[in-house]
Amino acid sequence: MDPAKLSLTGVEFGQAVVAIVAVLAISTEYTTGMIRSTLTAMPRRAAVLAAKAAVTTGPVLAAAAVAVAGSLLAGRLILPGHGFTAARGFPLLSLADGPVLRAAAGSVLYLALIALFSLGVATAVREPAVAIGTVLGLLYLFPIVAAVAASPDWQRHLEQIGPMTAGLDIEATTGLRGLPLSPWAGLGVLAAWTAAALLAGGLALRLRDA
Repeated sequence: MDPAKLSLTGVEFGQAVVAIVAVLAISTEYTTGMIRSTLTAMPRRAAVLAAKAAVTTGPVLAAAAVAVAGSLLAGRLILPGHGFTAARGFPLLSLADGPVLRAAAGSVLYLALIALFSLGVATAVREPAVAIGTVLGLLYLFPIVAAVAASPDWQRHLEQIGPMTAGLDIEATTGLRGLPLSPWAGLGVLAAWTAAALLAGGLALRLRDA
């Protein structure tokens, strides 16, 4: 068992809220027609997307930092009462511990990347319901398929390329040799998905009419 990863379990579910908020940050402008006013005021569409990314990511980073710190504090207070004690090889969670600090900082970055990934998908898709379904499908489909994959090799490959399964490797503080990817490499996979989504969204924003 990994006490840090256990304490940060909420990230896996909280990302859905982040994804929905990020999708609505731009898709509601398409549904209401406000995007025309936005692009009239700022014709440089790349600048519009960059501004949306900054406005969306800032609050997510702040909220994620508070949530992650609170989760680790809760784990530090609650887990010892459930057998996660130093006597059994589980030291108290502390940000002074390098792997725990990496898991905490990585979780904050993970949620920020999820926000940017969702923003990119929403910019390309436009329709809020379709964008939310696409984002959540891409996040949760890979672990579901990996869980039922008959071949261990296929299971490992799916975990390596899935944005959620790879990205959440950043939370691991024990058993790192058994991970499909190293923690930072896993977060890099999510960053690649995010870059691709933003590129697709930026091209769609530039080439299509509002």
